[in-house]
Amino acid sequence: MSVFRCYSEKKPGFDVEAQGLCRQLREQLGIKSLESVRILNRYDADHIDPAVYQAAKTVVFSEPQVDDIWDESYPAPDTAHSVLAVEALPGQFDQRADSCAQCIQLQSGVDRPLIAYAKVYLLGGQLSQNELEKIRKYLINPVESREASVDKPATLVREHAAPDRVAVVEGFTALDEKGLAHLLSELGLAMDLDDLKFLQTYFRDEEKRDPTITEVRVVDTYWSDHCRHTTFSTHLDAVDIGAPAVKAAYQRYLDARVEVYGEEKAAKRPQTLMDIATIGTKTLKKRGLLPELDESEEINACSIKVPAVVDGKEQDWLLMFKNETHNHPTEIEPFGGAATCIGGCIRDPLSGRVYVHQAMRFTGGGDPRVPFDQTLEGKLPQRKLAQTAAAGYSSYGNQIGLATGHVAEVYHEGYIAKRLECGAVVGAAPAENVRRERPAPGDVVILLGGRTGRDGIGGATGSSKSHNKKSLTTMASEVQKGNAPEERKIQRLFRNGEVTRLIKRCNDFGAGGVSVAIGELADGLSIDLDAVRKKYDGLDGTEIAISESQERMAVVVAPEDAQTLMNFASFENLEAYQVATVTESPRMVMTWRGQRVADLSRAFLNTNGAVKHACIQVAEKAPAPQHEKKFRTLREMAASLRSASRRGLTERFDGSIGAGSVLMPFGGRTQRTPAQAMAALFPVEPNQETDQASIMAWGCDPDALSADPYTGAHSAVYTSVAKVVAAGGDYRKVYLTLQEFFEKLRDEPARWGKPFAALLGALDAQLELGAAAIGGKDSMSGSFLDLDVPPTLISFAIAPAKAGQVLSPEFKAAGKPVYLFSSADSKSAWETFYALHQAGKVDAAWAVENGLGEAVMNMAFGNTIGFTSVDTDLDWDAPMPGAIVAQLTGECEGGQLIGHTTAEAVVCVNGDSASIDELRSLNESVLEDVYPTKAGKAAPVEAISWVKRSPAVCKSKIARPRVVIPVFPGTNCEYDSVRACLRAGMDAETVNIRNLTADDLLQSTVELEGAIRKAQIVFIPGGFSGGDEPDGSAKFICSFFRNPAITDAVYDLLKNRDGLMLGICNGFQALVKLGLVPYGEIRDMDENCPTLTYNLIGRHQSRYVTTRVASVNSPWMLKANVGDLHTIPISHGEGRFVAPQSVLDQLIANGQVATQYVDANGVPSMDIDVNPNGSLCAIEGIFSPDGRVFGKMGHSERCGSFVGRNIPGDKHQLLLESGAEYFT
Repeated sequence: MSVFRCYSEKKPGFDVEAQGLCRQLREQLGIKSLESVRILNRYDADHIDPAVYQAAKTVVFSEPQVDDIWDESYPAPDTAHSVLAVEALPGQFDQRADSCAQCIQLQSGVDRPLIAYAKVYLLGGQLSQNELEKIRKYLINPVESREASVDKPATLVREHAAPDRVAVVEGFTALDEKGLAHLLSELGLAMDLDDLKFLQTYFRDEEKRDPTITEVRVVDTYWSDHCRHTTFSTHLDAVDIGAPAVKAAYQRYLDARVEVYGEEKAAKRPQTLMDIATIGTKTLKKRGLLPELDESEEINACSIKVPAVVDGKEQDWLLMFKNETHNHPTEIEPFGGAATCIGGCIRDPLSGRVYVHQAMRFTGGGDPRVPFDQTLEGKLPQRKLAQTAAAGYSSYGNQIGLATGHVAEVYHEGYIAKRLECGAVVGAAPAENVRRERPAPGDVVILLGGRTGRDGIGGATGSSKSHNKKSLTTMASEVQKGNAPEERKIQRLFRNGEVTRLIKRCNDFGAGGVSVAIGELADGLSIDLDAVRKKYDGLDGTEIAISESQERMAVVVAPEDAQTLMNFASFENLEAYQVATVTESPRMVMTWRGQRVADLSRAFLNTNGAVKHACIQVAEKAPAPQHEKKFRTLREMAASLRSASRRGLTERFDGSIGAGSVLMPFGGRTQRTPAQAMAALFPVEPNQETDQASIMAWGCDPDALSADPYTGAHSAVYTSVAKVVAAGGDYRKVYLTLQEFFEKLRDEPARWGKPFAALLGALDAQLELGAAAIGGKDSMSGSFLDLDVPPTLISFAIAPAKAGQVLSPEFKAAGKPVYLFSSADSKSAWETFYALHQAGKVDAAWAVENGLGEAVMNMAFGNTIGFTSVDTDLDWDAPMPGAIVAQLTGECEGGQLIGHTTAEAVVCVNGDSASIDELRSLNESVLEDVYPTKAGKAAPVEAISWVKRSPAVCKSKIARPRVVIPVFPGTNCEYDSVRACLRAGMDAETVNIRNLTADDLLQSTVELEGAIRKAQIVFIPGGFSGGDEPDGSAKFICSFFRNPAITDAVYDLLKNRDGLMLGICNGFQALVKLGLVPYGEIRDMDENCPTLTYNLIGRHQSRYVTTRVASVNSPWMLKANVGDLHTIPISHGEGRFVAPQSVLDQLIANGQVATQYVDANGVPSMDIDVNPNGSLCAIEGIFSPDGRVFGKMGHSERCGSFVGRNIPGDKHQLLLESGAEYFT
């Protein structure tokens, strides 16, 4: 078969990406001669039948409503232009090409064809070679992509040659020091010369042979700082402290060692950064102060025991939490690096067999507003880093269906050395679902999930190195590529207690790949590298052993349970197969093509290499000057980068998925007050109810840490705990996990003194508060040439809480007193505050970070309620770690009155005043060019009203209607949808669409067809089917529903059996692109059909909107009236409803416009604050002609008694209840 080629391009008006890129290149790169940008998607298809290819052109490769498509070539512009084509590097995962192949398989029921994708840029204007080169560097990151040839290949089949054997490092045991140094450099190893000498001694004296290259690479990975915390395990031989506070803290650390280890052992035990980081937990545990701590041999994530009331009965649950950084990969490839940051962070507690349900993102960078021409050589521009990393993290988190409850970004010039990309996640599961047993000889190791490729090779060792000018061009293989839909399948699999109770032990494939993920599972292992399934041929044994390809898990099960687990995995559309066996002998053995490529003793691996030694110096610093006001006025503070609103950044992260977010990231009627903590319900099963939640918050100020690491870290812990308290938590229930990010310490005592002092500050805080840091992560390579990151210690605090007790920070009413709760120890103030809260006397609270002025300003934003201070001697601009500002219901004892809320929308502080509107405008303008919040033009829209009820009736009544919910790769709202159906009095069945093989696909088709024929309702839920690829949403779903058997079953449901269909978000996109709305049938699309396309702002939007019922011409509106207003969460990137004017007129005339986006007064508008995507006529949802099919963008299923407590309004839209009533 020959290769087919086509080009698709967004039509004018839909080319949001091209227009946005044109602006960026002109404004940010300063290329004024650039006149226009066009973007074409180029698809090459091989191993595909011509008829299948033709059918795919207008369903998969393009959409007639928004795309033009051409075969083989495209119409070139008549004017001067340049052409640049960009494609992924060979071996890198390309989600667009992969989704294309899967869509074609779904549509036609054939084996997946070979697809290659390139993005073609047509750059209009007379561009100089220098300008073209600037654009090329902006568009092509050599770590992940390259310029593509314009020629069409003869075939897409790639031949991969691989050696038959892994080489032995001949003569290794006889090398002298010079020879070892040369080998160290030649192989680019992360270990140092002492480690290599240690390795040489082992092979010479114990193994009595030379190692294979696989063994050298495996050991280098095993002992990397990333995997084994080498820096933190370094022995601290001498400590020279001049700073009195640090000296006193060091003595308290020594006293704690004696308390925990005993005097004799403490004297012998090495002092290390790791010991300082963990001694707090050991001390508090010895004192009996950590009753909730959950301990096991597995080290997947921090874990505490929480009793949760589920359906009125108390159950034992495990609450797990974990933080992770991906600083190195994000610095060199921000999209993939940030995406796999959250992916890897999820897999840690997921490997602990809990369902991960909420995430927090904390990042640090240089000022992203700095012009591109000030970018350092060898670095990506700060703005591009920040924007692309945000896109990567949010893309992965949104696709996998993880609610991002809080997003924070701090700025410091030191992060130009290396970006800080940190994620923290929370997961939970019933304790009975988590089995933990030591693997026994004969147990088998099953690998499940994605396949193995070259992506990520060397990631662990690379992240342990500091950067230089060549990093962007030499580290391509070290970048991992994420595949969120694949990891979503593992999430689903591990949510099943029948599965997790089979698993004795589990490890995720993060740093180090097979060698570490499987290598850590048991002391003795026989690993068959030939059994590891690959993305493509050509990998040798070493590459298979250390590849860090994502979305893989290794689990240990008894041999009699192996097939059962693999069957469960197959049901979830996951590959699962045996790759290793647990052995009696304590050695890790790997074989490949009949060769024993690794045979290492466990005792040797566990040494972690040669012992490292360092000295500490903490000099006494001059006393800090009296606090100088950072801001002279409220306006200056509001307009500062430090206090700037991050709303434009935060809104691209889905905050409501899972229907468990107790707080949204921004709250109040205007959704402008940022929440300081995230809170979420425990992820009980869809047929269960609970009010058990957790609260998580962070503390970190890089400026304070730079000035004094000890005090800065101490304050970070107090601030994180204060935020939990301000959100309604009890500080006595708080646990911590820490993230350290420091410069490369080298052999310089003063540099070692920074993390040393910071950890002592955190230790003091732990012991003072009784809050243990039971986990953490360190990244110790934050250097670039002579630049270093600021000393960074992030404290993440978490506590269980009842959802009904969670507080939000926005002022709730005018005329109320506002108090400051602060004390020298913070604890007494927190106890007073907590008692008032328990008594129902606290309406809103804010933990002070950058001063009282910032606190009351942010509290005022959400509901536009003003504030006026009373006379005090307080410094309104001083940092107050641990202090809390609270609006109370009335006067109280125990706090300091600082002012009152006012009906006038003005903030007045010590004689300085400004209107809330002005402060809000200043606050949001700071980062508007980097993280936009505005798009389109505000314009009035006519309210639509159709009051006639639908004549549709159900002739065959049923007490509990049956709902079928298809689950496609990428679907992520199925649990929320099932729960909503059950609450509405219906039964719900999910059907997994499996497409690993053509036979799986055929079986799935039969299963879904059968389910539809037995059901009364088909509900297509939200998500990112196929990652919203290729270049458009819902193509996965549409491809499958166009199968003749499924099309016929849907026709029978709607035309013969009085059935109903509902599609929300991704489901609505599918209904529109199938024709089910507005036409009521599956039909071919043309340019005159309505569709849903990219939001005008050009990014994902996640927040709440107000919708108004415009028509009741549907069974779905039996319990609604025209004019009803509902407050509904949205989360989408393609929600803009567009159609020719004639079609819009017809929809309105037929009563098919179901709902409109409106303001709080029920008035529709094109204003982005009202209409988040720019939909024509402010349309949020539409009906089919008879009203039986309803599609809408807003997630009406994401509701509950405790969901979105900081968002006012009626959040319960009775759609599903109406659907149930129609049948009963």
